[in-house]
Amino acid sequence: MESTIGVVLCGGYGAALKPLTDDIPTALIEIRKDYTILDKQLFEFKNAGVKEVILVTSYLREQIRNRYGNEYIGVKIRYIEEEKPEGTLPALKKVLNEVKGDIVIRNGDIVTDINLDKFIRCSKTSKFPITIFITKLPSPYGVVETDSERVTSFIEKPVLNRDINAGIYFLKKNFKLPEVYDKGNIGNTVFPELVKQGVVGYYEEDVFWRAIDTLRDVEEIRKEYGNKTDKPWGYEKILINTEKYLTKELYLKEGYRTSLHKHKKKDETMYIIKGRGYIEFEDRKEYFSVNDTVRIKPNIIHSIVALENTKINEMSTPHLSDTTRVKDYYSRD
Repeated sequence: MESTIGVVLCGGYGAALKPLTDDIPTALIEIRKDYTILDKQLFEFKNAGVKEVILVTSYLREQIRNRYGNEYIGVKIRYIEEEKPEGTLPALKKVLNEVKGDIVIRNGDIVTDINLDKFIRCSKTSKFPITIFITKLPSPYGVVETDSERVTSFIEKPVLNRDINAGIYFLKKNFKLPEVYDKGNIGNTVFPELVKQGVVGYYEEDVFWRAIDTLRDVEEIRKEYGNKTDKPWGYEKILINTEKYLTKELYLKEGYRTSLHKHKKKDETMYIIKGRGYIEFEDRKEYFSVNDTVRIKPNIIHSIVALENTKINEMSTPHLSDTTRVKDYYSRD
């Protein structure tokens, strides 16, 4: 398939995030130590096979250029620099003037575990010239349930049964912007017009998603990343780590796999919470689905392969760094 160019819109003032954004642009807010929002987005582009990304910058743009230069983790970086933020629509017009092929464009304040590779593949084969990523709305507040007289329960920050525009878009090379608007944000100008024309498709995925709109959002995402590490195939999160045992949450994106590896001492049992896939051993494949349990003894070479987005709770003996890679499927640059 023809290569796709990535675009990140990261030029805004981040006014609602002050005083945090007095000295840094929103895209450079750290979600964990020395790991920024934009670091994560570029990491995701890399692992989706996107080799070139354009950063549309303005406010404190020199900080972004100084951090990423012309190449970052093997991804070529280009810049479109604005003297002052003009809104996402003018930024998009500048991008379309420079790029004639397919593009994935995303807002620079979004943190999500989207399967970007699948999003790109589905968008390329879609009949629509533009595809938007949608997901279920996570409530920022706890919800109260009642009957006719009393409160019956509290539900802490549930996922609501409503889809939202999740701030990532795929535009095919033949996409043309309507000339109705020349300023503002694409979400409330161009998109409603395109929807009327019937040319907007969607890609839906039930994954972690957060827009960094307030200081509270920053606190929440840092809490999420307190024990979470992004991997080329998804993420791992340490849930419990004691002298007696270790519990981790593993999330593998559909179509991805871990390295072929072994543990010299660690004896682990995997409980499949969501999805399906298989464990590839040297001599066989062992398939799994929801509610299955798989045990892997020490020194057994294996790789976990996801046929769907898969969540696993892994319980093991407490050897956190006991992993020897036999074969790696991803560049670790």
